[in-house]
Amino acid sequence: MFVSEIKKAPPAQFRTGLQEKVYRALDELEIPFERVDTGDAVTMEDCIEIDRALDCKVVKTLFLCNRQKTSFYLFVTPGDKPFVTKNFGKALGVSRVSFAPSELLLEMMETEVGATTVFSLLLESAKDVRIVIDSEVLCEEEYGCTDGTYNCYMKVKTKDITEKLIPFTNHKAEIIDI
Repeated sequence: MFVSEIKKAPPAQFRTGLQEKVYRALDELEIPFERVDTGDAVTMEDCIEIDRALDCKVVKTLFLCNRQKTSFYLFVTPGDKPFVTKNFGKALGVSRVSFAPSELLLEMMETEVGATTVFSLLLESAKDVRIVIDSEVLCEEEYGCTDGTYNCYMKVKTKDITEKLIPFTNHKAEIIDI
């Protein structure tokens, strides 16, 4: 897996509109970051080298929905923690939650499978998505995630995500223990 040296500036050229919004928001909110360019990192196994390079743990961010595809959830959990839909549903008091189709991920969150990120909350199309965070994520000082692409990963302070970014998007994080 290719992983570049750490960089503290945005990419010279943006690959997507979301990626551009990410770096504009980081600048506007005065959130410092470190990032690395990578080969195609789609699975959590691909992130092992990225964790080492950034000296933090990359989170797993899942885009979920109910069976009717009328309620949507962006769930952030530790990267090495298995995801059990039944436990997630029980913690929120909802039933029949599953992974949202890749077409909806692209349409609503402007990312592809493997690049799902909390930064998608910056999008108008994500205004009704519920952000749910596993309490274990909050135990880490650093937060590792994609910038909306599967070729660029970054590290920011967890409190900057919870105290600056999420409120800036007009969302309120729901914290769950599972």
